[in-house]
Amino acid sequence: MPREKFQTLTEQMFYILLCFREERCGADVMAQVSAMTQGRVKVGPGTLYNLLEQFAAAGMIRETASEGRRRSYRLTERGREALQAEYQRLQAQTEDYRKFFLQGREETAAGAAPHQEARLSPCWQGN
Repeated sequence: MPREKFQTLTEQMFYILLCFREERCGADVMAQVSAMTQGRVKVGPGTLYNLLEQFAAAGMIRETASEGRRRSYRLTERGREALQAEYQRLQAQTEDYRKFFLQGREETAAGAAPHQEARLSPCWQGN
């Protein structure tokens, strides 16, 4: 069964939606994403304008102003909910990493038996 659209967000989707906490146009979004991520995440115009259409159609953003070709948007309640759900999903992933990877490394360094690594099948152990 195919997954529901926007059930999870890509990094670019997440930052684009985050930008619309305030009213912004597309050019402002591209600059803001780059500034927020210190250049780590880049959004090109093709990606941005395709996603803007999809977000608007899904009711995640709404157009707030239009001057010629320049259009501004703002996050809707549905968009806020999508951002919140993605934030919680990322927090859960981070917590899983902390519990299962970092804790396992601490136990191994302290001389305890490795946590999950010993239970992995041979194909996962680099064989």
